[in-house]
Amino acid sequence: MGRDTAGRRCAWPVSEMGAASWRLALTLARRELRGGLQGFRIFLACLVLGVAAIAAVQSLSAGILDGLRRDGRAILGGDVALRQLYQPVPDPVMEVLRDSGPVSTSAEMRAMVRSADESHSALVELKAVDGAYPLAGSMMLDGGERLHPALTQRDGYWGAVAEQGLMDRLGAKVGDTLRLGETEVQVRAVIAREPDRASGGGFTLGPRLMISLAALPDTRLHQPGSLIWWGATVRLPDGTDVKAWQAALTERFPGAPWRMRDVSNAAPQIQTFIERMNTFLTLVGLTSLLVGGVGVGNAVRAHLDARGGTIATLKCLGAPGALVFRVYLLQIMILAGLGVAGGLMVGAAAPPLLGGLLEGLLPVSLHVGVYPGALAAAVVFGFLTALAFSLWPLGRAREVPAGALFRDAIAPAGGRPRAVYLVLLGLAGLGLAGMAVLTAHEPRFALWFVAGAVAALAVFRLAAWAVVRGAAALGRPRSPGLRLALANLHRPGNPTGAVVMSLGLGLTVLVIIALIQGNFSRRVQETIPDGAPSFFFVDIQPDQFAPFKDTVLAVPGTTAFEAVPSLRGRIETINGQPAEQALKNKEGEWLLRGDRGLTYAAEPPAHGSIIQGQWWARDYRGAPLVSIHTSVAEAFGVGLGDRIGVNVLGRLVEAEVASVRAADFASLTINFALVFSPGLLDGAPQTWIATVRAPVESEQQVQRAVLQRFPNITAVRIKDALDTVGAMLGHIGMAVRVIAAITLLAGTLVLAGAVAAGHRRRTYDAVVLKVLGATRGDVVRAFLLEYGLLGLITAVIASVIGTLAAWAVLVWVMRWDWAFLPSAVGTTAAVATAITLALGFYGTWRALGQPAAPLLRNE
Repeated sequence: MGRDTAGRRCAWPVSEMGAASWRLALTLARRELRGGLQGFRIFLACLVLGVAAIAAVQSLSAGILDGLRRDGRAILGGDVALRQLYQPVPDPVMEVLRDSGPVSTSAEMRAMVRSADESHSALVELKAVDGAYPLAGSMMLDGGERLHPALTQRDGYWGAVAEQGLMDRLGAKVGDTLRLGETEVQVRAVIAREPDRASGGGFTLGPRLMISLAALPDTRLHQPGSLIWWGATVRLPDGTDVKAWQAALTERFPGAPWRMRDVSNAAPQIQTFIERMNTFLTLVGLTSLLVGGVGVGNAVRAHLDARGGTIATLKCLGAPGALVFRVYLLQIMILAGLGVAGGLMVGAAAPPLLGGLLEGLLPVSLHVGVYPGALAAAVVFGFLTALAFSLWPLGRAREVPAGALFRDAIAPAGGRPRAVYLVLLGLAGLGLAGMAVLTAHEPRFALWFVAGAVAALAVFRLAAWAVVRGAAALGRPRSPGLRLALANLHRPGNPTGAVVMSLGLGLTVLVIIALIQGNFSRRVQETIPDGAPSFFFVDIQPDQFAPFKDTVLAVPGTTAFEAVPSLRGRIETINGQPAEQALKNKEGEWLLRGDRGLTYAAEPPAHGSIIQGQWWARDYRGAPLVSIHTSVAEAFGVGLGDRIGVNVLGRLVEAEVASVRAADFASLTINFALVFSPGLLDGAPQTWIATVRAPVESEQQVQRAVLQRFPNITAVRIKDALDTVGAMLGHIGMAVRVIAAITLLAGTLVLAGAVAAGHRRRTYDAVVLKVLGATRGDVVRAFLLEYGLLGLITAVIASVIGTLAAWAVLVWVMRWDWAFLPSAVGTTAAVATAITLALGFYGTWRALGQPAAPLLRNE
């Protein structure tokens, strides 16, 4: 015998209430677990789902990024690559490169290609390569043919290789000739894999067509000001300090217009895209884990309720509250370990299974393997979730007196845990938030997610409380079924809170995703903005402008012809400070990724409005001025009177900000972030871009007329470009919908757990009602009415919160137009109601199948 902390005699030795009590707690916990996992199946399933989702997303992302790092040389085509616009890399630079190692040169541009009979045409991503290409990796052609023999000139035709997509569009086959610019090329093979395809970025408007660099002059596509990216790639000797080599080259040729990349950032745009998708999908996976956390809390609460007699007995025998807490905490952590282990196995197995499906969608290889960091993050998320959602019921069980535990079934004791457990709960929540931020590639986005998750949990908790209070306030309606349904919503031990919290969170995520994706689809795929042009034409030479305009407008039905001169330049300085250092808003980093389109004009653009400053006079010829888009002003925190320096063809030109414009780039009309005053850029090499609107039945005629007379001009059909963007969004949307479905599945499991937890009470209610004369149909209708009301209320709450969140993301974060889509919200409401009705019906039907006599004798 010993004495507890209050001095009372108890059956537990005092020594057992110190550090050694953990051993005793483990012994008791292990003995209780011998009874099996009854009541913890939902607990385990929720943890397995959430941990598996996070482990799979993190492992897939790690595999793709690892592929980028390991295959950096092959993706880049060498160790260091230089790219510059308009002109090839200068000879002095080429001499330095050749002295350092093998060098390969190339040229890339968008061009139009036509079938030999002029019946079909297509926009292509043209690439011209020399005989040394590729310096790293291997070019694979269907049939095993070698690249350079296929590109040589034979029988009067230069050779070409093309992607299968181009062959399908033109209805061509290997051996056919195609018109490219002012020459004809013969397709000799189909491209199976291009090693450095990903180095130029992930977004392309057309399939690849590859020719020899020696064939490019015959096409006459290289004109002054043509948008051609010229590249030079060098393979350095093994052991070379690549960073030091780049620094020396930059120091030797300061202010050079090229963009330089090495193997460490071979495909920066793809890497950024994968990192952002990883952050988003991980957070959606964490949402499913949080939804599962509600199920974890419900399972722990139900388990402790079922063990109420045991806990009360232990306390009556003198067991201290700390020992009770430790016994059941150890049980929960052991079970959490099983759930986390199961989730890890599923998550680790996902990348090999999905690798084959993703192979054709990714421009880089996926390195399948075990990534400890990814799996460790999932483990921490799993245990923190289990701990955070278990501490409240565990702490409550530790504090409730023994007598109250015996009465808990009919008179819940309520109350809250002591301060130490609330502190632990807060630390677990902070741990979850910290992990979400630390594992995200964009911490700011993760912080917003954490804030939103906390707000959503609070709102749903408040909503559940309001539903319970509202059901109680409605009193006793005349209809027996409705009276019973409302009573079940607010009776002791009701499942209202669990259903609203768990199913509501999952449905909210679905509403958000459905509305965001629906708005994207509506804008990108389903509708072209009013007044949008049918075509963009680029690379119009100055001497071609007048006859080009006549040719286009000669086609019946063409209207709204617009054209402006076009140049390219890189923003380098803001008020004399390097642009990278002057950046105030990271959302404007896109302005520093390569060259931006520039133009000059005497009059303000037709599409947009001046919100600060004023436009220069039509005949202005003074100091250089520039009008900037609001995105530039927000990115660099600049306004009227500030100076912006732009590198145009290696020359830094500075201009004073004269006005700030607002314009909608999504309108698909001609808009530029920077518009200069006339005079400064008039003499620079330049081309024109133009847009025109044409009836659908005249589009082919417009395209054919331009290509026949001006083969160097590239025509971009707006609908084709939108279809390409739509296809990309479709692939992204599929991944998001899969993770969102896991969230909904977790919510459904939690709902099933709530139904299962109340099964004994439902069975008793059903038996009593039948004994009192109620028919099976009366009981079913009453219970289904309860679950129907619960599902409908949950759907309404989720729809409101999800709609507000989707609106905020689209309008405030993405700066996108908003439209409410009733079908998306209606579908969500139907899903919520159907799920609750189905599970409610299942639980009720099981309850009705129980015989009355044994149950009543036991009671």
